[in-house]
Amino acid sequence: MRIPISTKLIVLTVLILLSATVLIALRTSQIFAVTSMQREEYSNQAFAASRATEVENILSSLVDKSKTSASILYKSATNPTATSSDDFELNFTKDKRFVSMEILKLNGTTVELVSRRVKEDFLKTQYTLGPEYIARVRDQQKFPIRSVAQGSVEIRNASYAKGPAMFTIGLPLVKDQQGRISHVALIDIDLSVLQKPFGERSERTFFLVDRQGELIAHQDEQKAMARLSMTASPIVAKALGEQTPRRQMKFKDSDSGAEMIGAYNKTSFGVTVISQLPQELILEPAQDAKREAFYLTGLVLSGSLFVIFVFSMTLTSPIEKLASLIEMVSKGNFDVKATKHVKSHDEVGDLAKAFDHMTEGLKERDKVKNLFSKFHGSSVAEDLINKDIGVGGQSKEVVVFFSDIRGFTAFSEKRKPEEVVAMLNEYFAVMVGIINRHGGVVDKFIGDAIMAIWGAPRSSDKDSHNALRACIEMRKGLAELNEKRMARGEPALMIGMGLHAGTAISGTIGSDERMEYTVIGNTVNTASRIEASTKAFGADLLVTDDVIAHVGDAFILDYAGAAEVKGRSDAIKMYKVRGYMENGQPVEIRTPYSDYEAEGADKVKIKDAA
Repeated sequence: MRIPISTKLIVLTVLILLSATVLIALRTSQIFAVTSMQREEYSNQAFAASRATEVENILSSLVDKSKTSASILYKSATNPTATSSDDFELNFTKDKRFVSMEILKLNGTTVELVSRRVKEDFLKTQYTLGPEYIARVRDQQKFPIRSVAQGSVEIRNASYAKGPAMFTIGLPLVKDQQGRISHVALIDIDLSVLQKPFGERSERTFFLVDRQGELIAHQDEQKAMARLSMTASPIVAKALGEQTPRRQMKFKDSDSGAEMIGAYNKTSFGVTVISQLPQELILEPAQDAKREAFYLTGLVLSGSLFVIFVFSMTLTSPIEKLASLIEMVSKGNFDVKATKHVKSHDEVGDLAKAFDHMTEGLKERDKVKNLFSKFHGSSVAEDLINKDIGVGGQSKEVVVFFSDIRGFTAFSEKRKPEEVVAMLNEYFAVMVGIINRHGGVVDKFIGDAIMAIWGAPRSSDKDSHNALRACIEMRKGLAELNEKRMARGEPALMIGMGLHAGTAISGTIGSDERMEYTVIGNTVNTASRIEASTKAFGADLLVTDDVIAHVGDAFILDYAGAAEVKGRSDAIKMYKVRGYMENGQPVEIRTPYSDYEAEGADKVKIKDAA
């Protein structure tokens, strides 16, 4: 019984409608996702604010303590009798957070070091460093002293390889009589003070950056030690570019490409707290809820899905079989029967029958094409198959090749016909293969002679070049063939080859009952005469200047001379081809058979010999 595909689709559609419950699950998870996102956005902003407050309190305490110690150091440096060094020791030396402190005097555009105190024991015992390390830090740090001279407090990361993790606070310290800041203090402090608020490990990423977007503190202390620039992060770029003290936004992470929600909160000291979280983590509970809803829906619809599976198998299985058969046909295997594999009593079964009819037609067409290819070459066969066959032709620029075996008549008279045919087949197999590989078409075999064409039925701007390279390859191929023949005790073969370029008529010639694809014209006759001239010039290959004009300096040529040939009123200049140019270097191809003693030739009269 024939079951139409439309009936199957109706049944399948009815079953699919039962899955409408999936929409409920999707809507529920969507609402859950929106709620989760709103909650996390609020939490993220609150987290950034709380961390910013903590950092503000830490820095306020450090700034106050630093100002006190710096003032004592300044007074002891400028007026040693006015203060006691014990006061400084109490404020600086005893406080483990301080690493170094220095007072700088601003003289116009120059900066003068007034005093510097460094915890040398700390640097020496833990890092094997001397007090000069602080000076090197200043040189690399490029601290914005001029910004401090304008009255602002500046904070920068001062962590470098093989040194302690620390940050620098720059404070305006003393004003002159005109109210301008004349002295500033730079205090290096243990970075762990600022790392502490950011040391908590969680799925949320939070860190502290300075006014330039450089890391000061981070969950990953190694990143803080590396002083990474975070300006590529959209949330950091937003914080640096706006005056707004706090903001929340969604963005794409510049490193991972993940969608993020982020919040920043600025402090009064110019540093900014950043808190960010991947949206994927926020939405994960919603995804879990969605999966659970789908699981429950799946249990309810499992029976329906089984029915759908059965129906889909009846539909897709024969189609998949047909697809595999089509792939086999595309590879040239036409001996397939779709009706043996597809037993469906529906439109797919009808398709299988049509498929078999198609493969029969393709099989016949392939036989015709293969037959044509053997007699005319693949390009001619395709041209004939793809066009309506009729008597006619067209004028084309072609390169015509003729070759002939020297002494073939004497050779064939002394041997059995089987030996002659075997020799010709072996010889033709080598030469025809070379012609085909170089884009030529074998037009016909005339006894031992080969006529080939470049430029018909398809032409290219490299026809002359390809023809010349084919001739050189045939020179090499003949030498290799002769080695095999002599190893078998058989005589070597000598050939002559001629190339000429010009206009000829190509097409199908004959009658409606018997046709032949060929080229005719004076160019063909001249090419035959050029091949005959090889005897007179003692060369295996001669080409005319009509061929040379298309190849430039790509080949190594020797002028052979000029000769009058039958069918031409003027003498034709001919050239011997010695090799070709490759990467600017000459490559000569000579064999024991490429040159021989000149002899007389019919239909050729030498006018000028080189």
